[in-house]
Amino acid sequence: MGVPVVERWRLAGRAGELEVFGRVWGERGCRVVVVAGAAGVGKTRLAEECLAQAAEHGWKGARATATPVAAAVPLGAIAHLIPPGVDLADPARVFAQVARALTGVNRQRKRALLVDDLHLLDASSAVLLRQLLDAGALRLITTVRTGEPPTDAVRALTGGDGAHRIDLGPFSEGQLEQVLRAALGRPAGRRTLHMLHTASGGNALYLRELVQGALTNKTLTCDGEIWELAEEALSATPKLTELIAARLAAADPAGREVLELLALCEPLPLADLAATAPARLESAGLIRIHQDYQRTTATLAHPLYGEALRAGLPALRRHRLLLDQAERTRARGARRREDALHLATWQLAATGTADPALLVRAATLARHAQDFRQVAELLGALPKGERTFTSCLLHGDTLVQLGQNPQLADALLAEAQTRATGDTEKITAVLARVAHLWQTADDPRKALNPIISSRREIRDHTGSRLLRLLEGAVRATSGDPAVGLALLEDLETDPRQAPHIGVWTLTSMAKVWCLGFAGRNSEAIAWGEQAAAGHMQIHNQEVGYPPSAHLALLALAYAEAGRLSLGRETAEQSFTYLAAKDAPVGWIYTAFARGRVEWLAGDIAAARRWYAEVLDRAAQHYRRLFLPAYAGIAASAAILGDLKTAQEMLAKKPEITSASLYPEEESLGQSWLLAARGHLDKARAVLREEAQTAREAGHVASEMLLLTDIARLGGAQHVSDRLSELNALCDGPFAPARAHLATALTADDPNQLCSVASELEAVGADLLAAEAATQAATGYHRRGESRRATACANHAARLTACCEGARTPLLAAPRATAALTRREREIALLAAAGQSSKTIADALHLSVRTVDNHLQHAYTKLGVTTRTELTTALTTNP
Repeated sequence: MGVPVVERWRLAGRAGELEVFGRVWGERGCRVVVVAGAAGVGKTRLAEECLAQAAEHGWKGARATATPVAAAVPLGAIAHLIPPGVDLADPARVFAQVARALTGVNRQRKRALLVDDLHLLDASSAVLLRQLLDAGALRLITTVRTGEPPTDAVRALTGGDGAHRIDLGPFSEGQLEQVLRAALGRPAGRRTLHMLHTASGGNALYLRELVQGALTNKTLTCDGEIWELAEEALSATPKLTELIAARLAAADPAGREVLELLALCEPLPLADLAATAPARLESAGLIRIHQDYQRTTATLAHPLYGEALRAGLPALRRHRLLLDQAERTRARGARRREDALHLATWQLAATGTADPALLVRAATLARHAQDFRQVAELLGALPKGERTFTSCLLHGDTLVQLGQNPQLADALLAEAQTRATGDTEKITAVLARVAHLWQTADDPRKALNPIISSRREIRDHTGSRLLRLLEGAVRATSGDPAVGLALLEDLETDPRQAPHIGVWTLTSMAKVWCLGFAGRNSEAIAWGEQAAAGHMQIHNQEVGYPPSAHLALLALAYAEAGRLSLGRETAEQSFTYLAAKDAPVGWIYTAFARGRVEWLAGDIAAARRWYAEVLDRAAQHYRRLFLPAYAGIAASAAILGDLKTAQEMLAKKPEITSASLYPEEESLGQSWLLAARGHLDKARAVLREEAQTAREAGHVASEMLLLTDIARLGGAQHVSDRLSELNALCDGPFAPARAHLATALTADDPNQLCSVASELEAVGADLLAAEAATQAATGYHRRGESRRATACANHAARLTACCEGARTPLLAAPRATAALTRREREIALLAAAGQSSKTIADALHLSVRTVDNHLQHAYTKLGVTTRTELTTALTTNP
């Protein structure tokens, strides 16, 4: 995809403000609408859209821009509104002629004037505009900058009952997502959204320049699915640099030094800053003062200020500022918990080295905060001869969490295992190696090797039990869920009662996932809720996955149980938790969980977006989630009609032996692509084979999903009995709803289909519900029950609108397919997908003549004569 240079961004993320404008503008007494906000939040852009909206309702628009230069000349800002030859010395004549020019002789014209930066308007213009407003000759849309004393013009024109104010704040992260999608054409990844929101502070002007700089420097790129920033890469444009430099120029020399110190070391205690500078800098809006209990600290007012200040700092000045601040911290005793991290970081930045013990202590603190990049930076500076068990373990586990340098990670974890002295250290080292191998090995069962080799050294009861729990976690998630769950049977629900927090973290995650996979949804949810709550309370773990991973697994458990809305909310909670964390593995797990929740819910476009984010963020050695992401994108693209992307994803999928978390579901991409091309029988065959594999492995959740898709692709009569059996194994409302769907499709009973549509809608499975409602409408049309048919068709249309762009065989237009037999419908769908009669005949094991006869019957019943008309008839809902 080429680099888009966005000259003028489409307005997005301001629907609420535009709705307010439309409401107040429609009021008879409205005279003025004021758009107020800080510099750069997009006041002018919103005001322009308001003017355009007024024009759509018959108002003739005009514009005036107040500037300091125009303010020096009376009526300078609105001189273009004054007719030629008017004697400006006669105010009454000026008013009369301007009013006549604006509204016409009989005052029939409706005039709206946009005045940008009203606070800069000269007094004469303000007086004339006030007269015109009072006379009803025009209405005013204006922008005003907040945070400054109101001028006479602002007071004169924005007072009274006819004035309405719209306060415009910075973009929220959700609004920023809308803005970027409108500007770039495709969604941005969640990490990229967070980086841009943090850096811009939601300021529209700063955001635009950051995005344009990243596009120009090719650090913001699109893989065809989503836009992502390179790690730690944000590039400002020259315009943005000038804007920030002009803003920082308000500081005097003493204030400048305070700003530079904060840029290097923020947050800092107020006592460490020059005595008078903070008050002046806070008044100028350059720093913020924070009160945290009895401690008062200062930070820069905007993240971009720090970037600009650091970029302009000479090396020697940087060196002096860092060491001076380190000395001040030591002088007051360095008693705070975070002081060790600050001292190590400042010393390392200033000199390139630091005390080894301080580096390890600082890295431990950074690991508690899940700032993995800082851990890697601190321990990367540790001399090889100074390595300890703790440093090797922290460094190796950090590289695993970051997805970086698996060879070095393995070497460091192996060294930690050799340096381990007691059983606790040995178990911790085994845990780290298990997590590493489970995530990176071609065969995840290789993660059993360090467990098996450690049994010779760890023989006490507690140690043996911990090794057995780790084995259960590996087996449960590597194709043997029944054995794994048996080994995990006595796992504690409360991490505070567990003998080893890290082992509990990994094994409890495995148990939650495996219970849900086995269809034991109530147990999975109960376990997941307790485990997530317990994990959130742990702040001293040294290795293992972040708490967000438990939230991601809980989201999956909710979804399998049919609580899809709660699953979506829980995944969002995980993203909220991760917002301030540097935890790539957590992001990947959460994006995967969100993608699967959206797939089950039927929001296929959203599922595609989240699977694309997994694929973008998961390095090659994140194999456990890497493979399902390819299948997820391929299946989603096929259902959305993007067959080219679906085929590309299947072609790109690497041929590796690593078993994924949902191995049988990797067939979904191939099967839905076949279905989109009209090969329903082949699609069913692929799904049937994988469903049998899932059945043999005890993968209940996957088997149910695959069998449901067989039913959706015309094979309901072959799977309804097995789905009923699976329903008896699962709890929650989702399993029975899917079993009832297969039964209703087999019976082809519109009453049953109508009922199951409501049942599926209640759990949040909108696409399945839409398919059931569409088929119910077809059945009612066939019976001649037009009222019920229309009601079901309307229900289906409402549900389909929630499934952006989805196209499946069961969504074919009900009126079109009602008159067709099952065989005629199948052949018509294949023909509409572009298949030749010979290809259809080969696929269905029929003669070409038989296919043509069925196709001719379909043409006659549908009133069409060509395949183009057939496609239109089958894909257009009433």
